[in-house]
Amino acid sequence: VFHRTRWGTLIRAATQDREMVAALGVNQTWLFTTVFTLGAFLAGLGGAIQLPREAVSHVMDLQIITEAFVVVVIGGLGNVLGAFLAAIIIGELNAFGLVVFPQITLVLTFLVMAVILVIRPWGLLGKPDVAVRGVSLEMPIRPLGPTGRKAAAGFLCVLLVLPLVMGGYGLSVASEVLIFALFAASLHFIMGTGGMVSFGHAAYFGLGAYGAALAVKLLGLPMLGALVAGPLLAGLAGLLFGWFCVNLSGVYLAMLTLAFAQIAYAIVFQWSEVTGGDNGLVGIWPAAWASSASAFYYLCLALCGGAMLAIRRVTFAPFGYTLRAGRDSALRADAIGIDMTRHRWLGFAMSGVFAGVGGSLYAFLKGSVFPDTISIATSIDGLVMVLLGGVQTLLGPLVGAATYTTLHVVVSSVTDQWRTVLGVTIIVLVVAFPQGIVGFLQEKFGQTEKTEKTL
Repeated sequence: VFHRTRWGTLIRAATQDREMVAALGVNQTWLFTTVFTLGAFLAGLGGAIQLPREAVSHVMDLQIITEAFVVVVIGGLGNVLGAFLAAIIIGELNAFGLVVFPQITLVLTFLVMAVILVIRPWGLLGKPDVAVRGVSLEMPIRPLGPTGRKAAAGFLCVLLVLPLVMGGYGLSVASEVLIFALFAASLHFIMGTGGMVSFGHAAYFGLGAYGAALAVKLLGLPMLGALVAGPLLAGLAGLLFGWFCVNLSGVYLAMLTLAFAQIAYAIVFQWSEVTGGDNGLVGIWPAAWASSASAFYYLCLALCGGAMLAIRRVTFAPFGYTLRAGRDSALRADAIGIDMTRHRWLGFAMSGVFAGVGGSLYAFLKGSVFPDTISIATSIDGLVMVLLGGVQTLLGPLVGAATYTTLHVVVSSVTDQWRTVLGVTIIVLVVAFPQGIVGFLQEKFGQTEKTEKTL
């Protein structure tokens, strides 16, 4: 169909040069709607065929979408034969992995994908990425103007007086919002500034939490020492994983980050003698001086706020501009002598450290750490936060994290159908604000301010 029909020819043309296809009068909206519909039909057909051999459950979604991504990436994007070959490989590994490699069954698939991507960054039968023309450019990240700085100062004043008007539960929720705001900001640093999409950013958040918890449980360190050990472990993981990831791009990079995150998940899940396995680590409570809700809230505000200010400072420093140069035009950056591999690697490690700060605080907030902190679901939550707020805005991840976390806490306490309500709400927000909440407001008020200046 892709190679022998006019429809397939149009699809292949539109994926390579949308501007030219649009100039020829092709309605790309309908074209890609048909692609989406056909993909949904084939996915449904696969689910129907799967039904006789496996019972329906509510966790089928993450399991199958992850394996489907792995198959496509191993085979090579755009190569149907490669996907078929990869499906055979993954199917055989899933069938015989329990017998041959029982200790690594949780990550066997991801280990194979990681090895293949390191050796062949574009998959078994794929081809190196080519430039796609006709894709709209996103707005550049800009510093806050006078109005934005006044709004930020006012918001900071509100945060400072929050303990005067909120009880313990409200401050606990506010602390969680600050922690996830830092988590989203750290993801945005490599995603929006560095142009490196990560599907496994929860690895650094979770390793920061485990690093702090293990520092308390095994080493007997005080809270402040644990808050240093957590980000240190996350930063070391960022250095190790980033060494392999920064040489890839696009979905291949994203899937390799997911592979490393799943490897980290398997380690903490199966190394029960140290990490507690599925039972986790409990009794990770704050020190006496930070045991009250207000004291811990101010600690989160100081550390998370300071880390987010550091991210902002780095973004507008020469290092941040270099990352954005490589994101927008790697070829030009290389032509003027910039070592983008080294810059991307350091940016990856810095992002891991910032995420580890949030993870360490999260361990003390909850008083425990479980493998769920490194799960795929946590990584997806971070992506949703960034996309809700807006990728090309520094305030976007903060607003997205606050919106998502608050909705999650409030809706889950009101109705048992909170997943449905939360999902529908997110869809409405994404449709209403395609550039993110902050991106929409920035564009709207930016145009208004520009019009006023012109007048």
